Amino acid sequence: MTRNEIIEQVNSVLADEFEVEASAFLPEANVKETLSLDSLSLVDLVAIIQQTYKIKIPVTDLRSIQTFDDLYTYIETHLPQ
Repeated sequence: MTRNEIIEQVNSVLADEFEVEASAFLPEANVKETLSLDSLSLVDLVAIIQQTYKIKIPVTDLRSIQTFDDLYTYIETHLPQ
């Protein structure tokens, strides 16, 4: 899966799930602010990413995912081979 495919799929899934326009998902935009995430919504986000991409996101790694670019990179580097 290419980075562009990841970006398109993540934006589509998150736009549907969190009812936010995909155009708001700029690479430098803060994920929590853009999606208006509280702690429960953050759990939903992690579950969606883990289920969609078959990757595990440890709580310790969540701190490093601040922007959408961080999220795309995390998914890209952790996809099963």
